[in-house]
Parts: sequence; C-alpha cells; structure tokens
Amino acid sequence: MTQPLFITFEGPEGAGKTSVLQALIAELKPLLGDDLVTTREPGGNPISEAIRAILQPEEDNGMDDRTEALLYTAARRQHLVSVVLPALAAGKIVISDRYVDSSLAYQGGGRGLGVDNIWQINQFAIDGLMPDLTIYFDVPAEVGLARVMANRQGKIDRLDKEDLSFHKKVRETYLSLQSDFSDRIKIIDATQPLTEVIAATRTLLFEIMATRKESL
Repeated sequence: MTQPLFITFEGPEGAGKTSVLQALIAELKPLLGDDLVTTREPGGNPISEAIRAILQPEEDNGMDDRTEALLYTAARRQHLVSVVLPALAAGKIVISDRYVDSSLAYQGGGRGLGVDNIWQINQFAIDGLMPDLTIYFDVPAEVGLARVMANRQGKIDRLDKEDLSFHKKVRETYLSLQSDFSDRIKIIDATQPLTEVIAATRTLLFEIMATRKESL
C-alpha cells in the first residue's frame, strides 16, 4: 500500500482556487492515474450534493445560521465516509476543494457563530481527520467579489450576495487560521496572475508528493 495524502484547497469567494485545481488536475491525472482522487465540499456524493442544493440556492431561503453550520457539517461527514476515507485507506492522494477550514471561516467568522463553536460541532463529523496540507488562496474581499460578479458562470449563490463586511470577516478568519496553523496551512497570494498562482500551487503539491514518495 502507498502512503496516502489528504490535501485541501481553501479561500474566500473569487480566490480562483477551483480554477487552479482544474488546471492542475489536467497535469496530475496523467502522472498519478487512479492514485489521484479529486472532490469538493459540500458534495462529492449523492447525499452531500443534495445538502449542497439546500445550502446554495440562488435566492435566500431564510435558513438559520446554526442550521446552515449543521448542514455543512452533515455534508462533510457523509463526504468523508463515502469518498475521502475509502480513498485514503487505499493509499490514494485526495485533493478536496474545501474542508473544515471553510466552516471555521464562513460560519465561525463570517456568520459570527464563533470559531471554537464551529470547531466543536465538526469534531464529531471529522473524528480527528485533518489534512496533511491545506493551500489557502488569499485575496482581498473587494477583489474577490469583483471577480465573482465579472466572471462567475451560471448562478451567483447566497454566499456571494452577502455584504462586504461578511466577506471581510471570512478572510480575516482564514488569515488567523493560517497564522495559527502555518505548518499545515500554506498561503498563496491569489492576486497574482493565474499562471503564477498555478505555478506556486504546483510547487507545494510536488513538494509534499515528493515527501510521500520518499517515505515509501
């Protein structure tokens, strides 16, 4: 069995992390084949995708903030047992677009529910599983929202429509988490041109994959 890796991509709205992930999948898949599993939160399996549809309607559905936090946590648990844990048990590299840090930033910081409170409810869901590496794509809230409005294809969901103060709190929380857990969370300046962001991300991924290979 090979050494498994769990890697997560994080960032505020408009940071471009999904675009970076898609570009790097095209590079990594030919190299890693079935050894690479890419997924997203909320989603990645039918139950979590159904929860995603409730969480991300185009219009405000009146959802209570604590209900929102609990639904994200429920989707996360199902995602873990359906996708992440089986892949890791098989020695694969799992890259997820968002994980628990998103809840800490968006519900803990943005919604004002408290990072510690959100951390506590997620402990039951994740059962101690944290990423080996988290890549945080940082961009000022004003820049990120401008990108969303200019470039987003399809619907703009209710998180995108939150006011600027919400998105500033999300970013502040992410930066605080990165400072507290700098060994795990690596920061990339996402205001750079996309090619440079991709290159910086590629470097981080290849570094940790090289470490994985050396440990075999």
